[in-house]
Amino acid sequence: MSGFVPFWFIVIAILWTGFFILEGFDFGVGMLHGAVGRDDAERRAVINTIGPLWDGNEVWLIVAGAAMFAAFPGWYATMFSGMYLALALLLASMIIRGVAFEYRGKRDAARWRRTWDTALTVGSVLAPLLIGIALGDLLHGLPINSAQNYTGSFWDLLQPYAVFTGVTLVLVCLLHGATFLSLKTTGDLHDRSRVVGRRVAPFTAAFVIGFIVWTHVTASSTFFLNVIELLAILAALAAMSLVYARRDGFAFAASTVTIAASIISIFVDLYPNVMVSSTNPAYNLTVHNTASPPYSLKAMTIVVIVFLPLVLAYQAWTYYVFRRRVSASDFQAPPRPTVPAPRPSAPPERPVHPGS
Repeated sequence: MSGFVPFWFIVIAILWTGFFILEGFDFGVGMLHGAVGRDDAERRAVINTIGPLWDGNEVWLIVAGAAMFAAFPGWYATMFSGMYLALALLLASMIIRGVAFEYRGKRDAARWRRTWDTALTVGSVLAPLLIGIALGDLLHGLPINSAQNYTGSFWDLLQPYAVFTGVTLVLVCLLHGATFLSLKTTGDLHDRSRVVGRRVAPFTAAFVIGFIVWTHVTASSTFFLNVIELLAILAALAAMSLVYARRDGFAFAASTVTIAASIISIFVDLYPNVMVSSTNPAYNLTVHNTASPPYSLKAMTIVVIVFLPLVLAYQAWTYYVFRRRVSASDFQAPPRPTVPAPRPSAPPERPVHPGS
């Protein structure tokens, strides 16, 4: 087997992990902007914490899909054809989010903004839920025949483990977004973000523990957890503890490790498979039977080694430029100037005539 095959599986795992680390708090902010922001100025402030960043973060999803298509076309073909309807819903949710960001401020009408706020919340919940279901299906298994064709229906995608994976990622994104808002806001927004984080953290930790245990039982024959699985559990418990301790920076770091370790654990337990067949283990899609030719992988490797560091440097610079906290007062309408009441005009002076 070419050495480029495992390298590209690792690259794809890193791309999916990077997407959830960066877009994860975007999803969380989208879910929480209505709960943390009480009026339009506060909701605008919450949205503007990710305003310069959200579209750049979504590029990671595009690159992850493109890497799967280029490096493992067999995997891409089976996954995207079998999950066609689910991925169409995912695309719709991502479009709704993007349009909501751009359109909610186009009209100064309460009903208009409430509509787009609802669209932003729904899109931010659906996207991680659907991606989590898709990643869970890869590991748990789908009906795939010997020709690498998906033979099930849309409802076969909604198996319990996959749905649990999707719900877990939604909760992790909620916690990730709450800790991010604690770092990026001031005043009442900052306080409410902390309150939301404390409410979400216990549920997130419980679901992460359940997800890791279920993943280990599904994919491994050993009793003890591997290092990545153990790291995910410890990071989730640390994030909960740090949220309650009001250590905002460390809590955000712990939620970052939680979401990263959760995604990586799926790929670690999946390898060398890329899709498990519930029909027959002999029909599993692996890195061996779905990879591109070695020459294609070699050419792609040169491209990614050259350009990936540049992309990472540019994105790090973007985060540095937009690092300051956001305040609701920045978006409040200025008070209308008071117009002084007109002075009563003095009566005209009588002209003085000579000799009067």
